Amino acid sequence: MLLLGMQHTFAMFGATVLVPLLTGLDVSTALLMAGLGTLLFHLLTGGKAPVFLGSSFAFLGGYFAVAPMLPGPDGTPMPNLEMLPYASGGVLAAGLVYVVLSAFITWFGPERVMRFFPPVVTGPIIIGIGLILAPTAIQNCQTNWFLASVALGTIIVCNIWGKGMIKIIPIILGVGVAYAVALLTNQVNFAPVLNETRIFGLPRLAMAKFDISAIITIMPIALATMMEHIGDISAISATTGVNYIQDPGLGRTLLGDGLATSMSALFGGPANTTYGENTGVLALTKVYDPRVVRIAAVFAVLLSLFPKVAAVISSIPAAVIGGISLILYGMISAVGVRNLVENQVDFSRSRNLIIAAVILVSALGFESVGGLTFHVAGAPVTLSGLAIAAIAGIVLNALLPGNDYVFTAPSQASEAVNFEISPD
Repeated sequence: MLLLGMQHTFAMFGATVLVPLLTGLDVSTALLMAGLGTLLFHLLTGGKAPVFLGSSFAFLGGYFAVAPMLPGPDGTPMPNLEMLPYASGGVLAAGLVYVVLSAFITWFGPERVMRFFPPVVTGPIIIGIGLILAPTAIQNCQTNWFLASVALGTIIVCNIWGKGMIKIIPIILGVGVAYAVALLTNQVNFAPVLNETRIFGLPRLAMAKFDISAIITIMPIALATMMEHIGDISAISATTGVNYIQDPGLGRTLLGDGLATSMSALFGGPANTTYGENTGVLALTKVYDPRVVRIAAVFAVLLSLFPKVAAVISSIPAAVIGGISLILYGMISAVGVRNLVENQVDFSRSRNLIIAAVILVSALGFESVGGLTFHVAGAPVTLSGLAIAAIAGIVLNALLPGNDYVFTAPSQASEAVNFEISPD
């Protein structure tokens, strides 16, 4: 069971550490909060579902809107450490949205609540998240297109032609191969490794700070990631043959995911989400015991206590991160398209076209001009393009006639085990 748990840790590792590398958050804190968040989820759901929670890519747009990268001395993008705590405050608030939705689903049932968040709203929002992030990927790639191409090519080869675990962990393999090439070509900055003298130590926790603009910017992302959560729980149900949407219930799984996200953000960690990579491990090994996943969570906590590991990860060149993020950000948008296709959203209907059009133009258009700023009680409030798009989509869907969306929990007999790269 220890070996099986280590395998789950290996599967989640690449994606979990990539989010802090992209945003400037602490890698050790991300690993610690992934482990503790997973254990909290299992506590709140009675330990019934073999679910691992790791860093969420869906919130990257919110992080970059609140804490945009700054140009470094050599032109390489640098984290905006001053604004990152305010982004964490927004993510904490987004986690509480899960808690509220969990309560509504428990009280009123999922059918009534999900009527306000149909795929015609959440699909374009997810598409917008990926497209907003695209310029950041290109900026990182421009620092060294060769390394970026090596990382991108490795991911494509592993994901398309790889077998078994190679197909499940293309991200970590892409980073590893590109990092090896960077070492051979003397393009690795060893300063983070040399400066970190501690072998063992606690992660550097950074308490969240709160700003109304940051909260309003990031909170709407929870509406899209909630749909991602439902899809992941459904996929795990299909893999194991147990309907976790009924037991422990969607309300409790959302509660566990939301509180894990808020706890992580409170101490400077990234938002958490259910991990498709670990669902792939379940399908490959046919071992569905939740205790194995809890062992993986303990391994993640132990890894967070070795700062040298985080220092080595921090030395990865920006171009390698750019090559990885180039495909990941595109995959986020592709997942939004898939959401629309799989739910058979009818774009021959004017109401659906209008809702999707307003969401996409608002997300990209307002983001390109720095959002929309107004004053409340004399205090400036800035809404990002993503926040405006989410609000506009929800309002239009509620007001326009013809909202006939009915939420149905996917059947556990569905054959949905997807080994492709997922944005979580």
